[in-house]
Amino acid sequence: MTPPGHRRLILTRHAKSSWDDPLMADQDRPLNARGRSAARELGDFLASRGLEPEEVLCSTAQRTRETWDCVEAAVIETRPEISYIEDLYHASPMLMMQALRTASSPTVMMIGHNPGIAEFAASLPAQPIYDPEFRKYPTCATLIVDFQIDDWAAIEAGRGSVLDFFTPTRRG
Repeated sequence: MTPPGHRRLILTRHAKSSWDDPLMADQDRPLNARGRSAARELGDFLASRGLEPEEVLCSTAQRTRETWDCVEAAVIETRPEISYIEDLYHASPMLMMQALRTASSPTVMMIGHNPGIAEFAASLPAQPIYDPEFRKYPTCATLIVDFQIDDWAAIEAGRGSVLDFFTPTRRG
């Protein structure tokens, strides 16, 4: 739970998707087995630290929806409000910021795509992040960043305090 006067963003790139069907539309690609495992690992990570979202802003792509489904299975304390937003599909950092400014809950999870999500993540903290994985923002990477604001409408780039940065355990 975030304290009064604070807002917390859990910014997640979708988990690893399948390329088994080269004719499948990009937006329809599901997660592969590694992606489902990584998203469950993220859910466990968030739940173990009490970092459960109260609101979820999610791209409409199949892989982002499945990422949330796997995370949600581990996040059992809350049932967040979920908004599937078509504009978050391969959104620019500017569009992500606009979507976030419409959020109403203190703790928001946003699930999107690279390259926009990596650029958005890099724009948020007041201090640089030196984790070598941060610049790549690999699949299922998640930045948890706090802002000292009362309302998401007041969010500004370069004002966040990084609470954590998660990447799933690398497996085969």
